[in-house]
Amino acid sequence: MKEKSKVIIEKRNNEFFLRPRFVIDLEESKETVLNRFSKSFKSDEIPFRGSIVDGHIFISVPKKEEHFWSPQLHLEIIEKSEQKALLKGLFGPKPQVWTLFIFIHFVIGVSFLGFCVLLYTKISLNEAIFFPVVMMVALPCIWMVLYFLGKIGKETGKPQMEALHNFMIQII
Repeated sequence: MKEKSKVIIEKRNNEFFLRPRFVIDLEESKETVLNRFSKSFKSDEIPFRGSIVDGHIFISVPKKEEHFWSPQLHLEIIEKSEQKALLKGLFGPKPQVWTLFIFIHFVIGVSFLGFCVLLYTKISLNEAIFFPVVMMVALPCIWMVLYFLGKIGKETGKPQMEALHNFMIQII
C-alpha cells in the first residue's frame, strides 16, 4: 500500500522578529497530530524534551545541551474542521529569559517617561537639565543594546531552533 506524500506549506513571519512565528495547514485532525506528538514524547529515543498541556505542545532542547539562549518551540493546534487543523508555531527563549527581558524593557520605558517628566520640571523651574537629558539619551541606547543582545541570542540558538523545527516537521 502506497503512503500518500504530504506537502507542507509553511508561512513564516519576517526574520526581523526576535520570536519567529510560523503557520502550517494540516490535512489531519487535531487529535491525530496531538497523539503523534504524545507517542513521540513517550519514546526513549527522542532527542528533545516535550510536553502537551491543553492542546499546546512545548518542545525544548535536552538539559545537557541547554544554555542561556536555548530556544523553546511552542505549538498550538487549532481545529478548522473534522479533518483539517492549523498548526501555529512560536520560537522563543525559555520563559525565564523572556520574562527578564520584558521586565528590563519595562523598567527602561518607565524610567524614560520619568526622566521626560523630570526634564519638563527642570525646564519649568529654570534648573540645570544636564542629568535628565543624559538619561533620555542613555536609556534608548541601553534599549538598543538589549535589542542587539536579543538578536545575538537568537543567532546563538539558531542551530537548536533548526533542530527543533526539523523534529517537528518529522513528526507532522
